[in-house]
Amino acid sequence: MNLKQIDWQLGFERTVAGTRWALRWLDKLKSADFLAALALRLYLAPVLWMAGSKKFLNFTETAAWFGNAEWGLDLPMPYLLVFLVALVEVLGALFLLFGFGVRLISIPLMIVMVVAAVSAHLKNGWLAIATASGFFASERTIGAIERLERAKSILQQHGHYEWLTENGDFVVLNNGIEFAATYFIMLLVLFFTGAGRYVSVDYWLATKYSGEQGYRIH
Repeated sequence: MNLKQIDWQLGFERTVAGTRWALRWLDKLKSADFLAALALRLYLAPVLWMAGSKKFLNFTETAAWFGNAEWGLDLPMPYLLVFLVALVEVLGALFLLFGFGVRLISIPLMIVMVVAAVSAHLKNGWLAIATASGFFASERTIGAIERLERAKSILQQHGHYEWLTENGDFVVLNNGIEFAATYFIMLLVLFFTGAGRYVSVDYWLATKYSGEQGYRIH
């Protein structure tokens, strides 16, 4: 065996040893894997609460938008649908917050996201905020940015533009499926992983009544 082969073998052995060390270190982090599910729950809970409570507070207006064929979604039984969607969102927010029935509540919440994406957002494309460039840019979003630049120009000439943009720049809401799809994916993860260990009611119920901490409900 020549020196080149020896160097190659030593390098390979060091790589294998380093990989094994990294994998052992990553395995130790599994004790904190509950943080991923907890982060998803805490992110989604206020989003769902605001969506559901807003529908209840503006029940008649939301039902009119659900049912109107000209400027709304043209959905059947709009009052019933608003009530059911708002109820699922509010209960979903509470269930996710406390980590109770997370896998079960994820199912109707995912259905809500799919219906919202198809009925309200699909016609607008992917992007939630309009942009003039990028893979998901379209004639719609490019046109929106052209109008936005025109509006900025008018405000810069005739308005207090620095004051108007002091807390953030102007954007155009494209209202595509981006947010609904993102929330669906997050809920899909929770459906398969559960609420996570330690910081959830599901975990402690499963531990108490099933006698095993790996019970899938949590």
